[in-house]
Amino acid sequence: MTGAGCVEVTVAVSGPEDTAARPGADDLREWLLGDPELRGAVGRVAVGAPPVGSMGAVGELLPVLLAPGGVTAALAAGIVAWLQSRKGSQTVTITRSDGTVVTVESQGVRGLTPGSSGDVVQRIVDALEAGQTIGRPGPGGGSPDPGGDGPSGGGGSGRS
Repeated sequence: MTGAGCVEVTVAVSGPEDTAARPGADDLREWLLGDPELRGAVGRVAVGAPPVGSMGAVGELLPVLLAPGGVTAALAAGIVAWLQSRKGSQTVTITRSDGTVVTVESQGVRGLTPGSSGDVVQRIVDALEAGQTIGRPGPGGGSPDPGGDGPSGGGGSGRS
């Protein structure tokens, strides 16, 4: 399933309650599979028990193979559109195999104009292609966008 120029990412969905995470991942997967560009790229991996000391299980991870071309943009646009359609608080975390993390929260994209949504999608694409961590602050990570309109560039690699 991997090829030259391909990057594997893992997409996780979380919500304010542990029970919200599992249906969110299933729902996001179905949403993404509605895009013909993503149909062969999105998989599913069930997650077992949470690690010792964690607050709960992620629920389900969605492995996605990003090939050169428009697949990265299709993934980013699908995630932003899905988050905009959700009620409540949802967070989608995209993790590249090299440790790069991109986090997008529903509060950051809800209510954006189509132009602003396109800007957020482009920032996600740029971060995934460049291997830049954006979203939540953390060691070596990005910082929140002061405007609150989606993920922000952090310039860090996300690697510890």
